[in-house]
Order: sequence, then structure tokens, then C-alpha cells
Amino acid sequence: MIKISPSILSCDYGKMAEELTCMEHCGADYMHIDVMDGHFVPNITLGAPVIRCIKKYTDVPFDVHLMISEPLKYIDDFCDAGADIITVHTECDSPLGETVDKILARGVKASLTVKPATPVEEIFPYLDKLSMVLVMTVEPGFGGQSFMADMMGKVTALRQEIDRRGLDCDIEVDGGISEKTVAVAAKAGANVFVAGNAVFSSTDRAGTVRVLRELAEKNYLKSL
Repeated sequence: MIKISPSILSCDYGKMAEELTCMEHCGADYMHIDVMDGHFVPNITLGAPVIRCIKKYTDVPFDVHLMISEPLKYIDDFCDAGADIITVHTECDSPLGETVDKILARGVKASLTVKPATPVEEIFPYLDKLSMVLVMTVEPGFGGQSFMADMMGKVTALRQEIDRRGLDCDIEVDGGISEKTVAVAAKAGANVFVAGNAVFSSTDRAGTVRVLRELAEKNYLKSL
């Protein structure tokens, strides 16, 4: 199933509640929330208290991407705040198996991701426990970057491994997703698409979400 996950990294933070409501009305399947600590990546965004505050403004599930050094310390905080999916990096300093198990023990869906330079195979040992895998199509840390098409090999390898095992696991792509790039990612095997600037800078946000979905559905797995 194709899902569109607008990234609030590109929204107007001064009107975040309104932006969330807008995205729900535009047909968003998830709300992608990037959490950055200024250490794991060179930027700082928001934390669990903000997520807790904005959760009441929408029923759209929160897709929370933890770009932080020690996510295990904060899993309870983000679960309590209302995260529905939590993604952590294989490159983090917390033990991955314990971190994934902690997320699952809280009744939240677990996801792993890798930076562009990290082989996607590092996620394979944990696939049986995951509901989603995120393939970064930019270097994590900032919005508005250009799509890295050479990451599509990771998506294809991941899709083949998921299908080989018969798993029910989504593949999400994040970074530079727009009407120009979504088809490429869908052809490679991705089915969840994080879109920031493409949606929030659009004069027809609902139309943009609809077009992204249509292009993804039309091209999904065509190359496999």
C-alpha cells in the first residue's frame, strides 16, 4: 500500500497545529517527524514534549525518525508522547537489538534506517521484527536537499530480501522526494514516501499529495 508521509521539518513551526490539520485534510497517511539532537546530526529540531503537545491536533499516525546518538534512553519518552512508528539509525550508539525490543515492548512499530554511506544489509538481521525500513535519499540533518538516485540500489536489495522472507514490512524513502523523483523510488520498491518541501511549499497541497500517490501507485515495482 502506498503511503505519503509529509515531513513537518518543512512546515511553518509557528502554525504547527494548523499545518497538521491541513495535512490530515490533504490525505496524509503519516506525519513524518524528524528529531535531531545536534550531535548525531549537525542540527537541532524538536523533542518529545513538542510531539506530545501536537499529537492532539490530528489522528494521522506519527512517523518519528530519531536522528539522535542514544535513542534507547528516550524510547519511553517518545512512546509516551504519542509516536506510532519509531525509526532509529543503525549508526547510533545504542544497542540495536535492545532498542528495537524496547520499541516493540511499548506497543509501537519499530523501524531502522541507514545513512547513505552505510550498507542496507546492516538492517537484515533485524528485519523479522520491523514494520518499516527507511532508506535515506539525502544525508540526514537538513531539509531541502537533492534526491540521491544512487540509493535506489539499496531499496531494490531491501525489497528483494523482504519479499524473499515473505515479510510484511514497508520501505520508506526520505529526502528530495517530489513529483520528479517519486516514480523512481516506487519503481525500486519503496511504498512510503516522505515529502517535505514538495508538499509544504505547494500552492495546492492536497493536489500535490494526490499526484505523489498516483505517481507512486502507477510506478510501484515496475522495474522488478
